[in-house]
Amino acid sequence: MKISPNTQVTLCGVAAGLLLAMSAHAQDALPIAELGAGMARIEAEVAHTAEARITGLMNRVAMPLHRGMVFVFPEERAHCMWMKNTLIPLSVAFLDAEGRVLNIEDMQPQTTENHCAAGPARFALEMNLGWFAERGVRPGDRLRGIDKLPAPQ
Repeated sequence: MKISPNTQVTLCGVAAGLLLAMSAHAQDALPIAELGAGMARIEAEVAHTAEARITGLMNRVAMPLHRGMVFVFPEERAHCMWMKNTLIPLSVAFLDAEGRVLNIEDMQPQTTENHCAAGPARFALEMNLGWFAERGVRPGDRLRGIDKLPAPQ
């Protein structure tokens, strides 16, 4: 059976759509934790496995306002983040083991510039660009709910 070029293009498009849907479903499978910063409530996807930490928010085209991703690291150290294959601008807050903000970095999409913790960090919370500044969250502030996050795997 011979497939026409138009049918081939359509089949490739369907296959690509299925792969994206499967990828989105895999991202949806991450646990959600409720965190708090001041009066703000955060629904954070929990990246506590090596695979989830590597993938992060790559290939997402948007993120709801009070949604983010918290990275749970297996050790406390000066972790760094970058934005390769990440399509949305983000701000990242690096947190110590007690949920205290060490520093906040703004990150532009699809760059490989390193954004690093100012000291030993156990967590990193990524939110839409400017989220922390708009809510007055600064270094030294403590986020709620960190103590309820699952252990890293």
